[in-house]
Amino acid sequence: MSKKYDYLIVGSGLYGATFAYMSKKAGKSCLVIDKRAHIGGNVYCENIEGINVHKYGAHIFHTSNKEVWNFVNSIVEFNRYTNCPVANYKGKLYNLPFNMNTFYQMWNVTTPAQAEAKLEEQRTEAKLSLNGRDPQNLEEQAKLLIGNDIYEALIKGYTEKQWGRSCSELPAFIIRRLPVRMTFDNNYFNDKYQGIPIGGYNKLIEGLLDGVEVRLNVDFFKDRESLVSIADKIVYTGAIDEYFNYCYGQLQYRTVSFETTVEDTPNYQGNAVVNYTEREVPYTRIIEHKHFEMFGPEVFNCHKSVISKEYSTEWKPGMEPYYPVNDALNNELAEKYRILALQEKNVIFGGRLAEYKYYDMAPIVEKVLNYWK
Repeated sequence: MSKKYDYLIVGSGLYGATFAYMSKKAGKSCLVIDKRAHIGGNVYCENIEGINVHKYGAHIFHTSNKEVWNFVNSIVEFNRYTNCPVANYKGKLYNLPFNMNTFYQMWNVTTPAQAEAKLEEQRTEAKLSLNGRDPQNLEEQAKLLIGNDIYEALIKGYTEKQWGRSCSELPAFIIRRLPVRMTFDNNYFNDKYQGIPIGGYNKLIEGLLDGVEVRLNVDFFKDRESLVSIADKIVYTGAIDEYFNYCYGQLQYRTVSFETTVEDTPNYQGNAVVNYTEREVPYTRIIEHKHFEMFGPEVFNCHKSVISKEYSTEWKPGMEPYYPVNDALNNELAEKYRILALQEKNVIFGGRLAEYKYYDMAPIVEKVLNYWK
C-alpha cells in the first residue's frame, strides 16, 4: 500500500523548511509537523512595536558560498546588516572581534607594530608564569594567546557567565585560538556575504514552506506510530537522544533565557549587540532588535525600541536545548546515538539537535542543497 507522503518532516526550522522546499521543487509530497505553535524553529521572529524580535536569540546569516547566498535571496531579499558587536566592561566600550580599534581602546596604540609589540610583551609574561609547563585551564590558555589585559576585561567574566564556572576550572581546549586582526575592521565575520532577511526570518521560512502542508502543535512522539505510517521517509530535526528514547542516557545542552522589554526610546544602545563582559553583570549581552533591520532615519521613525537581555542558563531536562556541549562525555554519548541513527532505514537526521553538532545557518542550507544534487 502506498504511503500518503514521500516525506514526513519533523520540525519547521531552517533544516526542515529548506528540505520541504527542495522536496516540493523535486515533485515530492511532504508533510511538515512542529510541536510549537509557530513555524521557523529558533529563527522565529515576533513582531513587537513594528520591530522583528529574534525570539530565540540573535541570528545573523553569513556565508562565503555564493550558491547558498543566491538561494536564500531567491526566497527573500537580504539586507546589508553587518555584525559589529561592542563589549562593555565597567562602563568602557571596546570593539569586537579583537582588532586595532580594541587595541587602541585598551592601550592607546595606533599602529599594528605597536599593538603586536604589546601583545607579544603580554604573551611573554604569561609564558614565564607557566615555568615551561602546558596551560592547565582556560585562564592560562587565554593569557598565553592574548595576554592578561584583554583576558581580564573581555574574556574572563563573559566566559564564566556562559559556562557558570570559573575560568580556572574550565578546560584549556575550550579556547584553542583567539583570532586577532591588525586592521581597523569591526566586522565580526570574515565571510563574503552577510545580512538579515528584509521583513525578518519569518519571511524566509514562509517562503520556503509556501505550498507545503504544515501542521503545528503536533508532538511527533505522542503519535509516532501513526505519523510514521503515512510517509515513505522521515526527516527528523529533533533531539537525537529523544528519538531513541534516551536508551544510552540524556545528552546535555547549553541554553539561554531572555528578558525582553519595550523601551520608550527610538535608540537604546546604538548597536544590535552589546556584550557585558564583567562577571558582576548577570546577563551576557543586550540585543537591540531594530538595528538588525533599521538603518539611518528608519531607527528614529520607529519611536520605541525592543531589547532582550540574554542570560546563560544551566540546562535541565525539559528546558529548551540550544547548543550541544562540546566535551568528551557528551561527544562519546552522541557518537553512540549517531551509530544507531545510521542503522535507521528511511530516516534522515539533520540539524543541530538531530546531529548533536553546532551549526551556523548557512551550512544547514548548504547541507540540504547538497542532499538534493
